[in-house]
Amino acid sequence: MFTVEPDARTLHGFFSPDLAPVVTIEPGDAVRFRTLESGWSDQPFAGGSYRDRPRVAGYEPGVGHALVGPVAVRGAQPGMTLEVRIDAVVPGAWGNCVAGGWPSSFNQRYGLADTGVVHTWELDPVRMTGRNQHGHTVALRPFMGVMGMPPPEPGKHSTIPPRLHGGNLDCRELVAGSTLYLPVSVPDALFSVGDGHAAQGDGEVSGTAIECPMDRVDLTFGLREDMQLVAPVAKTPAGWIAFGLGDTLDDAAFLALDGMMALLGRLYGVSRADATALASVAVDLRVTQIVNQVVGVHAVLRPGAIR
Repeated sequence: MFTVEPDARTLHGFFSPDLAPVVTIEPGDAVRFRTLESGWSDQPFAGGSYRDRPRVAGYEPGVGHALVGPVAVRGAQPGMTLEVRIDAVVPGAWGNCVAGGWPSSFNQRYGLADTGVVHTWELDPVRMTGRNQHGHTVALRPFMGVMGMPPPEPGKHSTIPPRLHGGNLDCRELVAGSTLYLPVSVPDALFSVGDGHAAQGDGEVSGTAIECPMDRVDLTFGLREDMQLVAPVAKTPAGWIAFGLGDTLDDAAFLALDGMMALLGRLYGVSRADATALASVAVDLRVTQIVNQVVGVHAVLRPGAIR
C-alpha cells in the first residue's frame, strides 16, 4: 500500500492538470492518505478569531480546501471511468463546525451574515460519537467531502464548486464500503482528496460539516472502460447514487435523474420511459449540498427497491 502524508510536497489548495503527481500507481493499487482539517489546521480551534486560527506552513490566504495528492493512475485516459473504492475513513480527535459570520447568499437569508458561531467538537473514533462544547452529542459518519480530478484546462481551479469529474461533492453517503465512479478528465487521472467530515446532514446547510482531520483514509483505485459516464455515480450502503450538479436545484435534480435513468437502463435493461416510471416509484431525490456555488442533488436507488 502506498502512503500519502500532508506535507509541503503533497498539500495543495486547488485542482490543476499542471501539478506533478506525488505518487504513480497501477490500477488495483491502494493508497493510505492522512489529511488536514479542510481549512489547513492541524490543531483544534482554541478561541479568538476563527479566520485567524493557526494554519500549517504553506497555507496562503485565498486557497481552497487542504488537499493531498495528486495520485497518478497509470493508463487512465479521458473517456475511461476512475473507480475509487473507499475502504476506510478514520477521523482524528477533534473538529469544528462554523455557522454564519460571512456574507454568503445563504447566510444573508439566515440573517447571519454578520454574526456567527463556532462549535468545537471532541471526536471519539472508537465509539463513533462527537460532543461539542455545549454538551450536544451526535453519531459520527465520516466521509471525505472532496475526492476528484482537475478540469482538463490548464491553470489553477477552485476546490469549492463540485464538477462532473468529482471534487467537492459533499455527499454524506460516501462512507467506507462505498465505491465512487468518476469520468476521467485528464491523462493519469491526477486524483486528490481532502475535506474530511466527521458528520454532516444532507444540504450541509451552514456551509460546513464537522470539519476534521482524517487519521486514515484508505482508497483502492481501478479503471473501467466498460462504464461510460458523464457525471459521478456511486454504489454505497444506502444504494446506488447518481449525482446532479447545477446552478439551481431544478437543474441539479434533472441531471441526477438523467444519470439515474441511464443507470437503471444498465442495471435492468429497460427503456428510458420504463426507467422514468420505475424511478418515480423507487428512487429518492435528496439535496446533497446548497452551499458550494454549484448546488447538488443525488438520486438514490435503495438496496432491494427494485427486484
